[in-house]
Amino acid sequence: MSPSVLMLGWGYPPNITGGLDVHVGELFSGLRDDLGVDARLVLPAELAPEDEPGVEGVETGEGDIATRVGRLSDRFVELADDYDVIHTHDWFGYGPGRSAARASDATWVSSFHSLASDRNIDPPRREVETERRLANAADCNIAVSEIVREDIRELYGADSRVVYNGFSTPEFSGTDVRAELGIDGEMLFFVGRHTDQKGISHLLYAMKKLRRPGVTLVVGGSGHQTGQLKRFVELVGIEDRVEFAGYVPEAELGDYYAASDAFVSPSLAEPFGITITEALEAGTQVVSTRCGAAEVLPEGCLIEVTPDSESIVDGLVEALDREEPPTYERRDWSAVAEDTLAVYEDVA
Repeated sequence: MSPSVLMLGWGYPPNITGGLDVHVGELFSGLRDDLGVDARLVLPAELAPEDEPGVEGVETGEGDIATRVGRLSDRFVELADDYDVIHTHDWFGYGPGRSAARASDATWVSSFHSLASDRNIDPPRREVETERRLANAADCNIAVSEIVREDIRELYGADSRVVYNGFSTPEFSGTDVRAELGIDGEMLFFVGRHTDQKGISHLLYAMKKLRRPGVTLVVGGSGHQTGQLKRFVELVGIEDRVEFAGYVPEAELGDYYAASDAFVSPSLAEPFGITITEALEAGTQVVSTRCGAAEVLPEGCLIEVTPDSESIVDGLVEALDREEPPTYERRDWSAVAEDTLAVYEDVA
């Protein structure tokens, strides 16, 4: 009989805040529906869908994330003694996981989707120290790629098991993105948070250096750097080559990938890269810096570059000159659920 599982998350499709929420949603539903695991997922009430069996929303009220996580923790600890495994995700799971592990006989599994050093050039000390404690306190760590596993070992002196993400297929609404944006020539696409770690400035400078007329870069998403990036575009004189699309609804994301001749992921750190798999699923060429997704793809599927404008220019030219769509064997999310269940059974 499979071990029962109590999981802590933050969002659940379609109410997602990032790739972690996609992973949690796919993993939880796979365990529950495909593998018949007795599982419950605790989430903030505002992000918890009401019609999902086993998903429990907890009112977290106002305050910073640490305060809200503390309110989640109370309910998580209450439930822990009824389950064989408690499973938390990333640094915010440390407090609830530690308290639940101390209050029960459950085995604590912690997944790392990224590290503070992946998300910030100068990571907050609080997050770094929390991750250090988490990596060394949990009974078992899971990393989404060998990249993350190596970083956990190097930074925190702890080991982990690798369970790769699945490949997500984006939604398509039928929107004619090129017509809406007035793009006649070749189109490049980026989507993600506008932060230093995403390397967007290197991509914009590459657009300045790209000697190929009629190419438009569409930049989706937003963040604290959006205004700065727009100003940079003006300063280098490429306003006619860059289109800031803002937030791209999930229902239209596939249309953007499919309309593009290439998707570009210029991140300084990309632990896995769900957007990369979404672009591939739409049949789009991908130019990417080092990423975890490359570990489960055949050599040459991605056009690999470094976070440097000259390297990105070379990658863009190669991508735009390719005639055949990328070929690969997709990794289903059902495999993620199976691999994670195997970890539970091994450690519980």
